[in-house]
This record gives sequence, structure tokens and C-alpha cells, in this order.
Amino acid sequence: MSQRRADRCYQALLFFSMAWLSWLLMMVTHEAGHVLHGWMSGAGLDCVLLPPFGFSRTDFMTNPHPLFVAWGGAIWGCLIPLSLLAIISAFARRYAYLARWFAGFCLIANGAYLAAGALRGGDADDGAVLLHSGAAVWQLLAFGIPTVAAGLFLWNGLGQSFGLGPARGKVDRKVAVILPVALAVVVAVELAAGGG
Repeated sequence: MSQRRADRCYQALLFFSMAWLSWLLMMVTHEAGHVLHGWMSGAGLDCVLLPPFGFSRTDFMTNPHPLFVAWGGAIWGCLIPLSLLAIISAFARRYAYLARWFAGFCLIANGAYLAAGALRGGDADDGAVLLHSGAAVWQLLAFGIPTVAAGLFLWNGLGQSFGLGPARGKVDRKVAVILPVALAVVVAVELAAGGG
């Protein structure tokens, strides 16, 4: 295999494993926010579903403060990755690009989720719960639009770390091998926990 082809294989491995791992961990942080707000407000947790293929969900047996609990997912789904970015930037700067990607991904996903919920309506997603519980459409948009913009800002300039542009496919090969292993561990844990 030529050097260039090998570089492109490692690049693809890095990108796809990072994207899927980010999706799974974004759902973990989002649902952790619902659980935290539920616990703080006296809600009775029923179950948390974290499937490796699909969408996560947190169900409560009782939920006296649905507005507070619904906001928790998006708020902590952004704050936890941003905190992780701050920690990794301080102590493991070499890998900060991975934390920036993940934080940007989470901001874009959570922001788009609430903004779309404000515009689309629906009956089961967080946007619908927020609107039915007293939040206004403008509040969801005021959270969602700047959050997506902040996520895109975090992504700006990351291309070379992922082998784009002048990097011409060259990426950190150790990271490109470790991420699929981390992904496999997360998928295995979710399947073992009954998430799939």
C-alpha cells in the first residue's frame, strides 16, 4: 500500500470513529443533564436508554418540573464537553483538537435539536416538552442558534488535524487507532447495558 493511500485510510478511520464516538458521547452528556436536573427537582427516574444505533432517551416515572428537566439535557450536553475541552486544553494540549471537535459537535447537535424543535413542533422531543411546559419558541431559538454558531466556531481551523488541506491526509496514527478501540468499548458497554 502506498504511503498516500495509508495516510487516507488512517484519516478515514480517525474521522469516522471520531464522528460516531462523538454522537454516542453527546447522547451520554445530554441524558446526564436530564438525569441531573431530574434528581435536583425530585423526579423519579424510570430509565435511560443509550443505544449505539439511534437516539437516546430518559424516561421519568414522575416529573414535577418538566421544564427544568427538559432544559437540563441541552444545557449540560453543552457544558460538560466545554468543561472537558478546558481541562484537556490545560493538561493535554496535544489532544485538544479532539476535545474541540467533540465540544463543537455537542454544541451543534444540542443547539440544532432545540432550534429544530422550536420550528417543527412534535410531541415527544425536548423542544415539544419545553414548549408544552411553558417555554417560548424564541427561547429555544435564542439557545439553539448561538449554540450552533459557537460549535461551528470551535470547529473552525480543525481541518489540518483531521488530515484536510495542507495535511494531505496525514493524521496522528496513534489516535486514529485508539479511537476505534474506544468506540468499540463504548458500543459494547451500551449493548451490555441493554441500550441497543
